Amino acid sequence: MKSASGVSLLIFIMIFGAGLVLAYAQFGALQNPASLGIAVSSFIVASIVASAIKIASQWERTIILRLGKFRAMKGPGLFFIIPVFETVAYWIDTRVITTSFKAEKTLTKDTVPVDVDAVLFWKVIDPKKAALDVADYQSAIGWAAQTALRDVIGKTQLSDMLEGRERISGELRKIIDERTEPWGVNVISVEIKDVLIPQGLEDAMSMQAQAERERQARVILGDSERQIAEKFEQAARTYTNNPTALHLRAMNMLYEGLKQNATIVLVPSTAVDSMQLGGLAGMTALAKELARDQPTPPGSDRP
Repeated sequence: MKSASGVSLLIFIMIFGAGLVLAYAQFGALQNPASLGIAVSSFIVASIVASAIKIASQWERTIILRLGKFRAMKGPGLFFIIPVFETVAYWIDTRVITTSFKAEKTLTKDTVPVDVDAVLFWKVIDPKKAALDVADYQSAIGWAAQTALRDVIGKTQLSDMLEGRERISGELRKIIDERTEPWGVNVISVEIKDVLIPQGLEDAMSMQAQAERERQARVILGDSERQIAEKFEQAARTYTNNPTALHLRAMNMLYEGLKQNATIVLVPSTAVDSMQLGGLAGMTALAKELARDQPTPPGSDRP
């Protein structure tokens, strides 16, 4: 029951004060039985009038019962009731309300115990049904949401529950909305907050995921090796049909090794013969290439 509003209190003070002033003006003192009667009468009238004034907020609707029967739904704003004969049975909030609910140790379709936390967003669209057709609509909505969550978990595989939360949320919203529609309640959405699984199963799933990532890495590495082998095979075909290209490639490899390491490089005599490094022309060409890459000392007139 809501407390008396400021308007009701103001009306009570005004009527009761007017009665006291009238009693004092007529009899000069409140000790007189007549003046005391006027004061008591003004108090009773002020209480009745004040109790007849009600104010509902913008988001509130009230259910008025007259002698136990539904008479009207009032609000928002100022309204009046007949004291004693009429009562405000319910003050119903029509804003969007959130209700948290959970299902603990509920078995999935593949017999895995899980704990699921969810949030329900709903609002009252028919205050009359919410007040008259169900005893406690807020508790009823909470129990309906919890039983619907258990039903959905029992029909869902664990993998589907972990990957398809949006689908489960949509299915839950549909089920709960069907159950609460006769109560004048509209379910806006259902959000799955968390799905907790046993620690042992969580460790096993982590190991499985790690093994899967390792398998994918090995597959990628093997595919890279295959591509490299194909490129080498294509290069071998090119060098087979073009000895000059093979000779130039061998010369470049030797040149790069000497340039980077700046040390002695041992090569087979057959390679020396094939690249013609033993001849004067070959040695002269290689020396020119190495000298070209060396930095020019200060004061030198080498071109």
